[in-house]
Amino acid sequence: MTPTILIIGATGNTGRAVAQTLPELIRSNSTLNGNRIIALTRSSSSPVARELAKLPEVEVIEQNWVEITADWLRENQVARAFIASHNEPNQFAEESTFYVNALNAGVKYVVRISTTAANVHPDCPAYYPRQHWAIEAMLGSPEFNNLQWTSLQPNVFSPLVISPAAAFIKKYRETGEQDTLRLMLSEDAPVGIIDPDEIGVIAAHLLAQDDTSVHNKAKYILNGPEDISGKQLVDMIEKYTGATVKDVRYKDVSFIDKLFEYQYAPTKQSKNVIYSIKRAPETAWEGKCSSSTTSKEILELAAPKRTPTDVLDALLKEEGNF
Repeated sequence: MTPTILIIGATGNTGRAVAQTLPELIRSNSTLNGNRIIALTRSSSSPVARELAKLPEVEVIEQNWVEITADWLRENQVARAFIASHNEPNQFAEESTFYVNALNAGVKYVVRISTTAANVHPDCPAYYPRQHWAIEAMLGSPEFNNLQWTSLQPNVFSPLVISPAAAFIKKYRETGEQDTLRLMLSEDAPVGIIDPDEIGVIAAHLLAQDDTSVHNKAKYILNGPEDISGKQLVDMIEKYTGATVKDVRYKDVSFIDKLFEYQYAPTKQSKNVIYSIKRAPETAWEGKCSSSTTSKEILELAAPKRTPTDVLDALLKEEGNF
């Protein structure tokens, strides 16, 4: 069996672009040409999975990645892997188990998705960046020297930031009425939000490298090409609607209340842990997450190009309101 490149989370925010970009890259690579590409999904009947299955080089397989064993990796000759894990409170247990199995199965290289670089330290108030820090510390230990890895530390995903603006514009155009505009951004701090598809493109370029050792143990910071502040986003909305936004709430993280109520409370997760997510944007509000922090290696590999305006336009088109 030929070596396999495994894409975990292939139908997710970033994994889809990995699966779409990788075939062309390895097709033109004499070393990797002919490698098998497995795209994992929880449902092969989902719209994204069906689209990926149309790619001749991609094999879509239903498999819960947290149940992958070293034997499964060996049987499928997995040599390289991409992983975009969940960020639930049990992330470290499940993601670290995958790396232990990958190490024991002889996997050579892994590209993983981390989180905002300014938060990845052991005393971050929000819980999930501490998990990413712990995983990176584990992978950087001598025991894992035989498993090469790159950790991508992307800024906040642009649809999460821009979606409230798109919804506001849509309602105003339909009804002429305004709700309170709730923005995660602060009024003035510049933030280099990034489109998740472009993160996937970067990951695909890394997986297609002849010599992955150049990027071994690297932690790359990813931002979009342009900064945006809350005030700039309000200005964009007013340009699209031709009306002054009457009520804006900056630094709004009230969506965490609903997230806890509907997703986590029924499963008895700690409210103290989940509510710590509200602290995650603080580094952005402090001006520590601008596009100027992007790693130079990312700009050389596949510099992100989608601006906040591009993302807003796309969201409005998706809603049939542009």
